[in-house]
Amino acid sequence: MEHKNISLIIDNHKVVVPEDTTILDAAKSIGINIPTLCHMHLKGTCADNHPASCRVCVVEVKGRRNLAPACSTKCADGMEVKTSSIRVIRARKTVIELMLSDHPNECLSCPKSGKCELQAVTQHLSINETPFSGELSLRKKEMTASIVRNMDKCIYCRRCETMCNVYQSVGALGAVGRGFNTTIAPTFDRMLKDTDCTYCGQCVAVCPVGALTERTYTDQLIDDLENPDKVVIVQVAPAVRVALGEEFGNAPGTIVTGKLVSALKDVGFDYVFDTDFSADATIMEEGSELLDRLSKFLSGDKKVPIPLMTSCCPAWVNFYEHNFPDLLHIPSTARSPQQMFGAIAKTYWAEKMQISRDKLVVVSVMPCVAKKFECQRPEFSTNKNPDVDYSITTRELATLIRRANINFDALPKMEFDNPLGESTGAAAIFGSTGGVLEAALRTAYEIYTKKPLPKIDFEDVRGMDSVRSATIDLNGFALNVAIAYGLGNARKLMEEIRAGKCKYHVIEIMACPGGCIGGGGQPLHHGDFEIIKARQKAIYEEDRNMPIRKSHENSSVIKMYEEFFGKPLSEKAHELLHTHYSDKTIKY
Repeated sequence: MEHKNISLIIDNHKVVVPEDTTILDAAKSIGINIPTLCHMHLKGTCADNHPASCRVCVVEVKGRRNLAPACSTKCADGMEVKTSSIRVIRARKTVIELMLSDHPNECLSCPKSGKCELQAVTQHLSINETPFSGELSLRKKEMTASIVRNMDKCIYCRRCETMCNVYQSVGALGAVGRGFNTTIAPTFDRMLKDTDCTYCGQCVAVCPVGALTERTYTDQLIDDLENPDKVVIVQVAPAVRVALGEEFGNAPGTIVTGKLVSALKDVGFDYVFDTDFSADATIMEEGSELLDRLSKFLSGDKKVPIPLMTSCCPAWVNFYEHNFPDLLHIPSTARSPQQMFGAIAKTYWAEKMQISRDKLVVVSVMPCVAKKFECQRPEFSTNKNPDVDYSITTRELATLIRRANINFDALPKMEFDNPLGESTGAAAIFGSTGGVLEAALRTAYEIYTKKPLPKIDFEDVRGMDSVRSATIDLNGFALNVAIAYGLGNARKLMEEIRAGKCKYHVIEIMACPGGCIGGGGQPLHHGDFEIIKARQKAIYEEDRNMPIRKSHENSSVIKMYEEFFGKPLSEKAHELLHTHYSDKTIKY
């Protein structure tokens, strides 16, 4: 339904906006930026879904006695608003001063320093001293494989709670306690590791301060790079190369692949490889698994698990293990590209290079916080030696590059090392929502129909809608497919499957907004979907510029199967490239 337009006055400027617009968005439309700490613009986390708790964005509305929170107050026809009156400035200053009175004075060592929104608002309001003092609240600290929680720094904006409960439907975080002892924590003030937390990292991505941050492994990495007895190799995910440039002042969506490789070489890695190589291998396995299930389904086998659901996203894997233990037979058993790469590197490649497993260190650069947890899953190790030793995020890599005093913009462009650096355009699009499915379709179509694709781009599965569907013609068979990002949307699809109402044959799920391009380890986008769209556009540009755009045409992958695995779904492929799932239901 279309909303009618209304007009109002903001700081003596006439504004015309749709009637459902908040004062915050109306002001922004004419270039007036009202400071706020709790508001997010991300789809699914609109003003109706957050508690307007910080009160930093208060404004004066003529005829209203109290100040109004601009982020949740809707505009009205004829309304007159002042965003910077003396009363407003004093109120905002008092709110921030009260926050600072119960906030650790650790800016020099805080991992969020320089990107802390509380720090920015404090500077904006020219607060140089805090008139309030008293007892500091001391709350729990926790370090998981993926996330560090230091709730002494929490300002109770409740963004993390909104992301966890409204957007992701996980429900791992909420308000606990009353009054001065209030904190944001799991139920009964448990540790995150004892909850349904999926480690998607979206709480980290939206936290305005240093209360929630990713666990960093950069010091361990530096130690390994300095160790002459170690061969340290790195793999880089496709979403990293379209976002890393933002950390160095480039526009969102700038493709920095060549400079990224150069930077990793300068940092000191012995070999720089591409996760896109193992993404192509993932398609060989997952695509073959899809065709195997379809063939049995079309032959009348009603017990074959349909739909097949993708398994590349570790947060999504954690989600269904915790919430849908009765449907663990539905997802593909193919490992994620990160874990396939680790298994390939420490077997096939290590044997070719005559490097012992215990001497080889495999590091990944990922847009994802959950990848850190995935590395430590016991099924992805041999004799307690993990296939991927540890993972760092896009943000951590940027920090490492700056720490190494590398001028990123001045770097020459370099190529990935081979053979684990060769990839196709199909692998490049893994970073975007719909990309894994499209890559699988490019291969599955040609193998199933034994015909070349009439058009390589499956545009029906592209876009930024959080849930999408399409029907693909496979030589007369109508293949129904669906794509969803955000675990709240995944839950709805899983409940349809559980109820026997699902009409799809294959479903792609990604936990984060827009897929990996909006991952919890990417440069902070603060809910700006235009940034995520720019990254998506770059992903498809990278695909278009690749000389080979189908995973089954990657010559290095073909050679690897000939020399080592035999064929997709072989016994050795199942041993090294596939996994299993288990019931992780939490008993409260």
